[in-house]
Amino acid sequence: MRLQISGQFSINVRCIMETALYTALNSVKVLRSSVGEVYDTLGNGLRADHGEDGKDTKFLFELQELLSTVNINLRDVEQAVNSLSPPPGPFNLGNTAYLSQESTQDRQALYSQLVNSYKWTDKVHEYSSLAATLLSQNSLKRSYINSSTAKRRRTQTSSHNVPAQAVDTVINTIDRLFSDMSVTITRPFATNALLQHVHVLQISLGRVLKAVIAFKGLMIEWVVVKGHGETLDLWTESRHKVFRKVTENAHAAMLHFSSPTLPELAVRSFMTWFHSYITLFNDPCKRCGNHLNSSLPPTWRDLRTLEPYHEECKP
Repeated sequence: MRLQISGQFSINVRCIMETALYTALNSVKVLRSSVGEVYDTLGNGLRADHGEDGKDTKFLFELQELLSTVNINLRDVEQAVNSLSPPPGPFNLGNTAYLSQESTQDRQALYSQLVNSYKWTDKVHEYSSLAATLLSQNSLKRSYINSSTAKRRRTQTSSHNVPAQAVDTVINTIDRLFSDMSVTITRPFATNALLQHVHVLQISLGRVLKAVIAFKGLMIEWVVVKGHGETLDLWTESRHKVFRKVTENAHAAMLHFSSPTLPELAVRSFMTWFHSYITLFNDPCKRCGNHLNSSLPPTWRDLRTLEPYHEECKP
């Protein structure tokens, strides 16, 4: 008796779900039809049955009625969709299983395609859940933060809130290392307590290029490279393709050398790498031996050896 009641209950639930789904699909069908009428009316424009007197007003009134109908149908769709309950699990193929028995030649491959589609969808759900788990573990952040609060540890120093004197010391040391590279540091928000750790470096690399680098403490946040004849700012890119390529490579190097635990070494390594562009228009590509490729000089510098490469030739 209990099994009979349970089976009857499951059948009733299934019927209710099918009815709700049918209602939602029918509401969508009605909405599409009403939207189609609006587009037909707009496409036909003024008609002869509008007459000559007040035809614009009649056309606008007709269009307003059609839009009101669309609004009502859209509300019906929203109500029908809200009444639907999410499926408890993956959809069953149901009668589509009999497609494999189809004798018509052009329909025989349909079942296998459906199966592959469902398998692909399941894989997407599986991989997305795994990716969400991995991304929530702080693996792509540029600072070492332990999500576990079980153990109390000493607060680690952050490279974002380094005192201005320490930043000046590092920058002055780098400025003395390279005689053909001038570095000027400014603090546009020195009076703001929240932004006092923001520093902006203006770099002139010989007669080759200029650059502006934004720091937060000793962490490089942004780099823009331009030519000497251009206005230097953080917001607009260079009008020359060669300097836009150098800017892209500088962003890659900025992330490569980033080290929250050794910020001074990270800044010094980046500046050494950036100084190698002093020969941007002189040195040939290390691989092909040419100065130009696609009308561009070697805009890439190896992160370890500082050797010049074209974008198409870099290892």
